[in-house]
Amino acid sequence: MTTATITASDFEFIADLVRREAAIVLEPGKEYLAENRLHPVARKEGIESISALVDRLRRGAPELREKVVDALTTNETSFFRDGHPWEAIRTDLLPQLIERRKDTRMLTVWCAASSSGQEPFTLAMLLREHFAAALDGWTVRIISTDISPTMIERCKRGRYSQLEVNRGLPAMLLVKHFTRAGTEWELNQDVRSMVEFRLMNLADPEHYRRLPMLDLVLIRNVLIYFDLDTRRDILGRTRDHLRGDGYLFLGSSETTVNVAEGFERVSSGRTICYQRS
Repeated sequence: MTTATITASDFEFIADLVRREAAIVLEPGKEYLAENRLHPVARKEGIESISALVDRLRRGAPELREKVVDALTTNETSFFRDGHPWEAIRTDLLPQLIERRKDTRMLTVWCAASSSGQEPFTLAMLLREHFAAALDGWTVRIISTDISPTMIERCKRGRYSQLEVNRGLPAMLLVKHFTRAGTEWELNQDVRSMVEFRLMNLADPEHYRRLPMLDLVLIRNVLIYFDLDTRRDILGRTRDHLRGDGYLFLGSSETTVNVAEGFERVSSGRTICYQRS
């Protein structure tokens, strides 16, 4: 049985590890979070305590290090999260982008830190429901990235619990786009195939080299986990890949103001998004 609470020195080591590997800031006071996330890792690896787990990490153990960073990455998301940004995308911003791209007939979207995939799949369903005719014959790419290999594999499976589909997903879309798979719901292949999933560390500049120029970017509710310098770097690299008339969406508590230059706020209904200035 896994025992003991995390010591100050062990927490400091873990906090330094996740900052170094993933640029995630684990501040003092989050010891309970580290304990809750690390106990299952220790149990699965047959390690008797968090202290013993940290001892093994100190000696190297790259595979264990990856599992620990994975466990300490926050994976909170839901279908159609927050509601009004999706309404703005559907009624205002996507129609604008489709009109502007009618010559090239190409549309490229990036969903960053997409966790278990509800956000990119929300966008895929929205496109199928409301823009199938308008985008017929187009090249549409939805690129979804996350730092967690576990989450990427889960996204590819496209399976969700009853609780997860109850969070934000309209019943009509559940019936239309999902199939029962035991106790879970599996997203139909025609929607799953619209999204390409990749591993990506937002704090690693090398990982941006594979990104194309983008029309719509969603980096929602992830910048809050980084320090100011990391947020500035992420937004700067994102700006360099955002087309001049493209749109950037952040979480409701996130902003480019006093963080990164080269953006201007754009209002659409109740929603604030950003464009290159």
